[in-house]
Amino acid sequence: MGSPIKNVAVVGGSGNLGRAVVSELVDAGFTVTVLTREGSTATFPAGVVSKAVDYSSVESLTPALEGQDALVSTIATVAVAGQQPLVDAAVAAGVRRIIPSEFGINTRFLGKEPIGTILQGKVKTLNYIHEKSKQNPSFTWTGISTGLFFDWGLEHGSIGLDKATKTATIYDSGNEPYQASNLPHIGKAIAALLKRPEVTTNRYITIASFNPTQNQVLEIAEKITGEKWTINQLSTSEQQQIGVEKLSKGDYSAFSNLLRKRVYGDGAGLAVQGPDNALDLLGLEEDDLEGSLRAWLTK
Repeated sequence: MGSPIKNVAVVGGSGNLGRAVVSELVDAGFTVTVLTREGSTATFPAGVVSKAVDYSSVESLTPALEGQDALVSTIATVAVAGQQPLVDAAVAAGVRRIIPSEFGINTRFLGKEPIGTILQGKVKTLNYIHEKSKQNPSFTWTGISTGLFFDWGLEHGSIGLDKATKTATIYDSGNEPYQASNLPHIGKAIAALLKRPEVTTNRYITIASFNPTQNQVLEIAEKITGEKWTINQLSTSEQQQIGVEKLSKGDYSAFSNLLRKRVYGDGAGLAVQGPDNALDLLGLEEDDLEGSLRAWLTK
């Protein structure tokens, strides 16, 4: 890779994950530029430059990426398919490392699962980056799978706990460990891999703040609140059916139903086992599960 990576451009910097990434990159000493849409009123930490671009235009994106060593895309799944101009502009501007908007579940192992239909934008984008990198070896990439966004999911209900009513939704037995990461943890991992780009060149890595089971999370919540919670038991095969039906009508909210089947289903086997967790590679440690739950429950 030669000289160290210093200048980093972030796409989607005002989103939930994007904000955490920008903040961690700034803390780690990188010079950060956020690309925004024309007319965006988003604000960023001191020292962060924002540049308005037209995401569909390579001509608009290329000058905005001039002088950037790396590009991190944190755009939402629905917009992911539109990343091709971004990739072309990154190559044209001489960006050395791209981290596409993977995050979430590992898209390299989707098989024939219905959730794959929704994630095609991610799959195709990474395949396209792969091709570009073969044609131009100085253009490199790193894909990152993070599992569920844990802190964000607590706030938005996708971890299945409702603190107002002390109700937990448990899918299947609740004993399947799943991969989960807090947003700041993902930001720290990105900063760490950009500091040591050579160990993650053209690699798909997997990280996790922790790999809990639904029952463990519930047990800790009950311990912190000192109360028994009400349990609402659901089946992931039912969730899968609901998702498939929604998908057949073009309703992409099917994603959350299909995701539950994929991560919580008994036997899913998606928890990150010791050597697969790239935290060692990046010099990072796991987060504290109880601390993460306490921060949310006492908020």
